[in-house]
Amino acid sequence: MYSPGIAGHQAIRERLLGRLNEGRIRGSLLFTGPEGIGKRRVALELAQREICLRRSACGQCEGCRLFMEDELPFELPNLLRIAPEGKAGVIRIDQIREGLDSNNQPRFSRGVIEWAALAPPLGCHRWILVEEAHRLNESSGNILLKTLEEPPRDTHFILVTHRPEALLQTIRSRCERIPFAPLAPREAWAVAQRHGWQEGDHDRWTALGEGSLRFLDEAAFRRAEAQVEAWIALLGGRPFAEWAGPLLPEKDSALAQGEQLRQPLELLLRLLADLARLRAGEGPALAPWREELAPLATAARDLKSPQEAVLMALRHLPRNLSPEPLLREVALALGGEPA
Repeated sequence: MYSPGIAGHQAIRERLLGRLNEGRIRGSLLFTGPEGIGKRRVALELAQREICLRRSACGQCEGCRLFMEDELPFELPNLLRIAPEGKAGVIRIDQIREGLDSNNQPRFSRGVIEWAALAPPLGCHRWILVEEAHRLNESSGNILLKTLEEPPRDTHFILVTHRPEALLQTIRSRCERIPFAPLAPREAWAVAQRHGWQEGDHDRWTALGEGSLRFLDEAAFRRAEAQVEAWIALLGGRPFAEWAGPLLPEKDSALAQGEQLRQPLELLLRLLADLARLRAGEGPALAPWREELAPLATAARDLKSPQEAVLMALRHLPRNLSPEPLLREVALALGGEPA
């Protein structure tokens, strides 16, 4: 009864299926938990199972093949996907109201509210999946509110996010929250192996991923590795100008600068937490870098000021347009050489 391609979350998947079969599933759900752990895939499984000829999300029948394309369509018989658009990476009001993309071209035939009110296909519900729901802007969020509060019969909204605090409080209050935990390390690594990862990368891949699949792409993983090593160098007093490269946004990336900066800043928070653990005689979470971190975990080092600087930078990311000065200021808080 379950898709063989999904790792973990079996208890949640069983509970959702049971409630769906009993007609007790809420009209608006909010899937929360760390990035890259499979929340979106579990949401898709609910819709895929209904289209599957075996009613099991088998992944092999003609119905399932609709869900198995390299680029999943925005509209399927019982599923409508809403996802961030453009370089800014936001969900805009015209996506909700009219179904248009960032170039004002139709992504699906009707606006979300009209689509939700249509009768579902025989034996199906209508599922509306809002991916990275924290990227709803205030206008698009507000236009969804009434429909979220009282969805049409047999229509279910699933909002997926790893940053629920960034959603409008009024949206959070209208949804039933379903929290997802990280995958077990063995579950995440089993997926990585299916994607060609070798044992030589196991320790670093597992430590960086924290039970997620964010780094299945090798380029993303190598960039995260380089960011950890850059912060360790800056913590050791090395010059900012020599080590800032991996921390700065990539100009040709599809992600906005602010979103690119989030990862290195969050990695620095993890490194600072590991320094505190080492100081307390505990093992670091980023264990593969223990040898480099140990000399930095001295009693004289101030950890509170750089942590506050990173948290301040993260709060200001949405409106900060100057990545290098922001990172330089954080590097100064580490007590290193700013040159």
